[in-house]
Amino acid sequence: MFAIFAAILPIFLLILFGQALRRLPLFPVEFWRGLDVMGFYVLYPALLFVTIVQADFSALTFDVIVVALGIAGTAIAVATLAVWPLLRDRLSLTGPAFSSVFQTTVRWNGFLAFAVAEKLFPPEGAAMVALVMAIVIIPINVESVAAVAWFTEKAPNIGGVARKIAVNPLVLAAAAALIMRSLPFSLPGPVMEMLHLVARAALGMGLMAIGAGLRPQDALRPNMAVLLAVANKLAVFPAMVITIALAMGLDGQQLSYLALCAAVPTAMNGYVLARQMGGDAELYAAIATIQTAFSFLSIPLVLGVVTQLSGG
Repeated sequence: MFAIFAAILPIFLLILFGQALRRLPLFPVEFWRGLDVMGFYVLYPALLFVTIVQADFSALTFDVIVVALGIAGTAIAVATLAVWPLLRDRLSLTGPAFSSVFQTTVRWNGFLAFAVAEKLFPPEGAAMVALVMAIVIIPINVESVAAVAWFTEKAPNIGGVARKIAVNPLVLAAAAALIMRSLPFSLPGPVMEMLHLVARAALGMGLMAIGAGLRPQDALRPNMAVLLAVANKLAVFPAMVITIALAMGLDGQQLSYLALCAAVPTAMNGYVLARQMGGDAELYAAIATIQTAFSFLSIPLVLGVVTQLSGG
């Protein structure tokens, strides 16, 4: 367990470093917005492309991994929707606030998972995270938009949402990588080396951007809605994924790869959706901040439990 803490400590220190830099007067607000844009359109797609192109997936039981995540993801979404009447009647939770609880339950920070996988696992672990990340982008975005639209009573532009998903740089990068793997030739050496250099910058800059995007001031007074979203994301969902995977016969390091995907906190990109569509953006920021802070403890705990279960 201590070895896992030690391995992921630099990752969380870099997140804290990003938050510290965000508070200094050295960089204008526009810099951090530009960094987010650079990450979304250039750095992260390059990282996904390079990782998937060069990955060896032959040892992965990928069908079991996808099914376990799919079943658990659907179950946690349905279970969260089922408690809406209780939260509305007992806690007087508003629809926009509940939409943020839902989003922070179903979204996951794939790049934090990727960074941890690179520190803890062999290359196939990071490759599996990258491919899973690309696959779940579409269903997670669809259900998030639908939930925010329903609970804020603001009709989404379905065509616009579909177009955004279709041209999502991460989806396109993953598709391009899979196509490249099927071709009888590879990219020229200088091109791949250039992409490698871009990909190497992605994790460091991305982790600092995660830290800069956190909102500690919104997390000072957690309420029951926040605690529910934190428990759902960091405890209930990992337990569901691990249970399903074990029932399907997954074990060893592959179970650890899958558990890592399930154990990471939510991603900050849902904050933008909440702000644009009338959700509770401040609540989203509070939940994301608290989840990220607690995940420093919960990720090693989940991975430690999985190691014991798989006999590692």
